[in-house]
Amino acid sequence: MAVFKAVKNGLALALVCFLLSSCGFHLKQASSLPDNLKLITLIGDDEKSALFEQLQKELLASEVELTSSSKNVAQLYLRKETIERQTLSLFKNGQVAEYELAYGVSYVLKHPNKDAIEKRFELYRNYQDDPDNALAKAKELELLINEIRKQASRRIVRELSQL
Repeated sequence: MAVFKAVKNGLALALVCFLLSSCGFHLKQASSLPDNLKLITLIGDDEKSALFEQLQKELLASEVELTSSSKNVAQLYLRKETIERQTLSLFKNGQVAEYELAYGVSYVLKHPNKDAIEKRFELYRNYQDDPDNALAKAKELELLINEIRKQASRRIVRELSQL
């Protein structure tokens, strides 16, 4: 009886392994940048912004060497981020119940002796507002914007890897 149970469990495990391998599931690998982007000069409108610092971290994590201005190196110019807030719904008393955040990012990649590539994208998030918990909602909004910044910096690196 114990042998039968062990064989049954072994077959079930083999079946699960076979199904996972046959479905094409693979863990996501880190974005790999082309060799001509392994050395970049990163500049921006606001080099002290949270997005600029987050992008620096993402580039370093992708094994990109950041250097000061040089003529023979690709230059990534990060423009100022934009955050717009739009009302989505209201409470019965007329106070705002829900907002939509539109977080816009644009950047320009300049290769030596090539045309500049300009990219822009927006990320959207909805969040609920509660006037009774204004302090907690302000902190939640701050955390939400930080997460959007991380996602935006990852997207920039991913877009650079596809160029």
